[in-house]
Amino acid sequence: MFRVRKALNHNTLIAISMEDHQEYLLIGKGIGFGKKVSERFDIPEGSECTIYSLQEQTERGKAMEIIKGIEPIYLEIAGQILAKSETVFGKIDKKILFPMADHIAFAVQRIRAGESISNPMTSDIRSLFYVEYKTAECIKEILKETLNVEIDEDEIGYIALHIHSAIDDQNVSLSMQMAMSVHQCIQTIEEETNHKIDVESLSYNRLMNHIKYMIARVLRGEKLNLNMNEYMSNRFPTSYQIAADVCEQIKKQLSYSDFDEAEVGYLAMHIERVLADHK
Repeated sequence: MFRVRKALNHNTLIAISMEDHQEYLLIGKGIGFGKKVSERFDIPEGSECTIYSLQEQTERGKAMEIIKGIEPIYLEIAGQILAKSETVFGKIDKKILFPMADHIAFAVQRIRAGESISNPMTSDIRSLFYVEYKTAECIKEILKETLNVEIDEDEIGYIALHIHSAIDDQNVSLSMQMAMSVHQCIQTIEEETNHKIDVESLSYNRLMNHIKYMIARVLRGEKLNLNMNEYMSNRFPTSYQIAADVCEQIKKQLSYSDFDEAEVGYLAMHIERVLADHK
């Protein structure tokens, strides 16, 4: 059972649980309709109401503080995106609702003001987190129907990062850092080889995924079982030197001194595959 603290609109309200006396945000069709402060109620059986704890501390601040500064409609929109994400990925971390809603509110504000923020990592995010990006595309229809607002691919990329952080043990800033690292690594490879990498090629996607999981291993402190450095440095010295430069770049970006040197050889192998496409 819950006790109403504040009805935000027909579909969202803040309520206090009678079991743990904590505050929660409830989102569901008609859940706030006609509700009065201090009124006690049970969630109807079969209701599609979703419950979010307001005790959460997110990277954008406390959940309670976030919802004070945005309109309830953005909480509903974020809730719809997370509901879609659950159908795709299963269980997700629901506390991402609050920073996602905050981001959407700010994005709509920018769009209505005729402003735009470019996202140079959009193509990289789409490749790195393809399923998350395809899931995030649902926001286009949601925003068009609810607010008559058109959202572009760059903004969808940012929403995809929020979804990724909800299904993986990473916050949004870390996901963004990973995308930036991959983007800069690809740039380094292109500059040093004087070749534009075909983003549609299989070797490119393998390289992207390898860098993604390499960064994840570095962050988790995992080590590779096999060291290919000697073989790759002798057999493919150009690819090996590029890989060494890229790994040093990642090491500095992530501020990780404990970088497994065996990663260089494996990265060199993927770089050589990319270079082979241009030979």
